[in-house]
Amino acid sequence: MTSVLLVSNTNTTLQLLSSFMTEQSISRLVTSTDGASARREILDTDFDLIIIDSPLKDELGVNFALDAADKTTSGIIYVTKYENLYDANEELEDGGVFVLPKPISPELFYQAIRLLTASRRRVLKLEEENNKLQNKIEEIKLVNRAKCVLIQYLSMSEDQAHRHIEKQAMDLRVSRKKVAERILIRYES
Repeated sequence: MTSVLLVSNTNTTLQLLSSFMTEQSISRLVTSTDGASARREILDTDFDLIIIDSPLKDELGVNFALDAADKTTSGIIYVTKYENLYDANEELEDGGVFVLPKPISPELFYQAIRLLTASRRRVLKLEEENNKLQNKIEEIKLVNRAKCVLIQYLSMSEDQAHRHIEKQAMDLRVSRKKVAERILIRYES
């Protein structure tokens, strides 16, 4: 974990949670006292972990937690009074926000951080895999369009068009996507 956003309206909680966090391997700890400034922070920086100590100066913190869950891939811990725990859990669990009761024990806090860090790694790995698959789909679409162009303009069969693209990619030592892009530029411009 490298960067943490800590949002709390009380200095004692900021100091307590900051001391918990300094025992972890953190390269950047940013603090905020209200939802508005915390929202500005998440626009500028992708945090590994966001900790929200409810209530904030300008809001309860639930809306900020949901916004952060929607707009970032950060692990999010929402800390609230014990009597608000179940209501907060109901509102935040679909957003993937981890809700903890006050007062918070160091053991529970560290365990929550470890769980969120592990789940964030999994999410980032899945996002990376998803991006690779999306790029592969785009390449297939582009190559198929290029095949259609070759069939239309050069009267090739589908197999001939496929072999032509493959051969060009090998001869020029470029990807099939690059060959397809060149074909499309040449014939569709």
